[in-house]
Amino acid sequence: MSTSRRTLLTGGVGALGGLLLGAAGCAASGPVPHHELRLMVPNTPGGGYDYTARTLAVTLSDTELVDAVEVFNLTGGSGTVALTRLVHEAGNGRLLLQMGLGLVGSVNTHAELNPTRIADATPVARLMDEAEAVIVAPDSPYRSLAALTAAWRDGGLRAGTGSRPGGPDHLALMLTAEAAGIAPDEVRYSVYDGGGGLLAALLSHDVDFVMSGVSEYRHAIATGELRVLAVTGEQRLAGIDAPTLRESGFDLAVTNWRGLLAPPGLAERDLAETTAVLDALHATTQWRRALRDNGWSDAYLTGDAFGRFLAAEDQRVGRLLRTFPAGTGAGGGSGADAGADRD
Repeated sequence: MSTSRRTLLTGGVGALGGLLLGAAGCAASGPVPHHELRLMVPNTPGGGYDYTARTLAVTLSDTELVDAVEVFNLTGGSGTVALTRLVHEAGNGRLLLQMGLGLVGSVNTHAELNPTRIADATPVARLMDEAEAVIVAPDSPYRSLAALTAAWRDGGLRAGTGSRPGGPDHLALMLTAEAAGIAPDEVRYSVYDGGGGLLAALLSHDVDFVMSGVSEYRHAIATGELRVLAVTGEQRLAGIDAPTLRESGFDLAVTNWRGLLAPPGLAERDLAETTAVLDALHATTQWRRALRDNGWSDAYLTGDAFGRFLAAEDQRVGRLLRTFPAGTGAGGGSGADAGADRD
């Protein structure tokens, strides 16, 4: 975890009611129209969506592309409460929902309780993506992914994840198991609330390995407190000495992405203005620095192309959850928490 991340999260969590960032002196002669935006985060302060939204808000403020950005949290239903709120704000051109792969999973797993779908909102932009990683304790007997999956096939290994079924950790775990020839009902895993619980479970050997994003563990990886056996993206990650899944012999690449939705029924002018702001942000040195500092990959996509991507992801996640039902493999274990969620 970088110093910049710790500082930003401390400010965000302390605010609780929301973060208001003014870009005083924002010049009307700038490259795009400037206005006020509200970023709604569908889970508690400190999570991945929250951190992404606050990073976005700070960068928008620093680049003076908007007059003000407010970040606020609305929890419940693994993110579906916030999605429903967004849909009920039809025509509101100043409200955006921070979302990503985890929310797509939540919508699919909560379909019987909440009929709101991703397609009910207006696609705005995909901002970034990040790889997951297969992580072990420093004293783990497994020195490669091949060695770990061989033992995994023999049974007895338990994985740890930070997201419930349908979330990025869970999907990456189950897809990796599938690529390794391990049946869904043979995958034993425990879900932990937050990175701290997951790290404690790994170091105390309550789980044999962890599937998680790497950004929150970069310091522990750099100091040798954790070892990475493989990363799940198309390319290796800078600063982490670990192969990709494909380099390890598995025909698979999977990443966790995050983006923005707007309410339905937007005026064309409002959507065009917001997209222009994000286009300008994407071109700034400040945003490129934010991507680099957090180990995020640039995955910028807007408009109809993002809409098609969302529809494909909704279908893909729905299929995966039918293949790997919500209850498959889930188990207790010290510190397990069925309510945990990493986004």
